[in-house]
Amino acid sequence: MNPKDVAKSYDQLAQFWGSAQFPRDNGTEQHKRAIAFSRERGLALDVGCGSSGRLIDLLLDERFTPEGLDVSQEMIELARRRHPHLTFYHEDVCEWVVPHAYDFITAWDSIWHVPLDAQESVLLKLVKSLNPGGVIIFSMGGTDVAAETVNSFMGPKMYHSTIGIPRALEIIASAGVICRHLEYDQYPELHVYVIGQRT
Repeated sequence: MNPKDVAKSYDQLAQFWGSAQFPRDNGTEQHKRAIAFSRERGLALDVGCGSSGRLIDLLLDERFTPEGLDVSQEMIELARRRHPHLTFYHEDVCEWVVPHAYDFITAWDSIWHVPLDAQESVLLKLVKSLNPGGVIIFSMGGTDVAAETVNSFMGPKMYHSTIGIPRALEIIASAGVICRHLEYDQYPELHVYVIGQRT
């Protein structure tokens, strides 16, 4: 599956993501842990922001100025309705040109939909977009080696890929980003999140 196919799948899920049925605490504690490392409260970016607005709201509460990015047109439209005063980008993160540097970036359950052959370049692009002292939190498949799969767990067919933990840590380190925290937060499911900080 390519990013356009992923966008079509998420278009079908946009209403659910923005409804009261979606668990708004999903990832919240993990983000609070990441925000604790942040020194500045400037621009923040939510990659794969979706339509729920829960992480955007958290970033606003923490005095950031957040922006959102999503490949799904339906997700972006709902996100803009929820937060009309904020900037949202309807873009494929693989091709997106980052407009400025950020103090905080979250890519929660989003960049694992990026094609395997683009995973490394996307992760590198994001960590290089951090200001000095800036913090990134991203989730990934918790494997030792690269892997990819397609499933219909959420209903529509969905693609996932991972470059593996060792390679992800090598990439962020190459951009001067130190791993501050790594956790299998849903073990035994292979869901890992990483908190990194640019030196």
